[in-house]
Amino acid sequence: MVETAYLILENGRVFEGKRFGAGGEAAGEIVFTTAMTGYLETLTDPSYYGQIVVQTFPLIGNYGVIPADFESGAVHPSAYIVREWCDAPSNFRSEGDLNSFLEKEGVIGLWDIDTRALTRIVREYGVMNARISSTPELTAEEEEALEQYRVRGGVGAVTRPNELAAPSKEHRYRVGLWDFGAKANIVRELVKHGCDVTLLPASTKCERIQKLGFDGVMLSNGPGDPQDNAPVIEELRKFLTLKTPTMGICLGHQLAALAMGCETEKMKYGHRGENQPVLEVKTGRIYITSQNHGYCVKTESLPENAAVSYTNGNDGTCEGIDYTDRPLFTVQFHPEAAGGPEDTRFLFDRFLRMMDQYKAK
Repeated sequence: MVETAYLILENGRVFEGKRFGAGGEAAGEIVFTTAMTGYLETLTDPSYYGQIVVQTFPLIGNYGVIPADFESGAVHPSAYIVREWCDAPSNFRSEGDLNSFLEKEGVIGLWDIDTRALTRIVREYGVMNARISSTPELTAEEEEALEQYRVRGGVGAVTRPNELAAPSKEHRYRVGLWDFGAKANIVRELVKHGCDVTLLPASTKCERIQKLGFDGVMLSNGPGDPQDNAPVIEELRKFLTLKTPTMGICLGHQLAALAMGCETEKMKYGHRGENQPVLEVKTGRIYITSQNHGYCVKTESLPENAAVSYTNGNDGTCEGIDYTDRPLFTVQFHPEAAGGPEDTRFLFDRFLRMMDQYKAK
């Protein structure tokens, strides 16, 4: 039997939909992604921790559930909203259907929602909180809780608890991946490039990283407000004085900027999807990128030893920074994205060249 449920926005707008996945109620920060494929990567991306994700593409679930494509071992959004979900997927790699998968993972799904209208509201009014409920009205206590909701402790909730090795066949480089919610494909790409990777918990101290003696360090993506991670920023500030070749992605880009004295700010509705245009400042070339972030580095806050390398083609926000006095560069987008375009995978080669240069010294 199809069960009705309601999506209640913080601004009072109510959408009626139908349940799939797990039952119950959930609250979160509602965001939308414009990706046409890669819904499995979206669901398992730790950067979506604590958020209600809306897919703008109307049909989701048509190629089923493929564990090999997961970006982590869990589903991180607090709920999932689609226009239509496919209950009879067709793909030779599929190992199940989306409804059963969400039910198993305990994640609430809503379908038959007008996702176009919902997305237009978020674009106009900005990211807001929302709640999925069995009734169209909230109690006074639920309304207050919804207004006060904030994604907290995201990095601590999604980082790995201990160090883990991921060796390559070539053993060309030793790389530490500082895990703030790392997507699995970052590890896969580094291993493909001949890097023996050691995943490091977010709580790792600078002294430990220095002791391990890596050829380079990668700063991963992750969820939430970058300014909520003061202990990590302090350790990162100490680490960056060592001048070890370092590359940052997404949250790693923001944390490095904060450690270097820059400022970050929350965006109106962020960039989420596989079709975000990015302009390379030096060449004027446009790349199509995969992104998932709701905060950005304030360009006007960059110090003298930093230069913007990429900007967003739609709103001009900072998408990359090169630091001129140390082997450090960062990007806001995802060059490793498996579900999206591969235009910017050359950045991994840049990271390798940087490590080669410093190994030769």
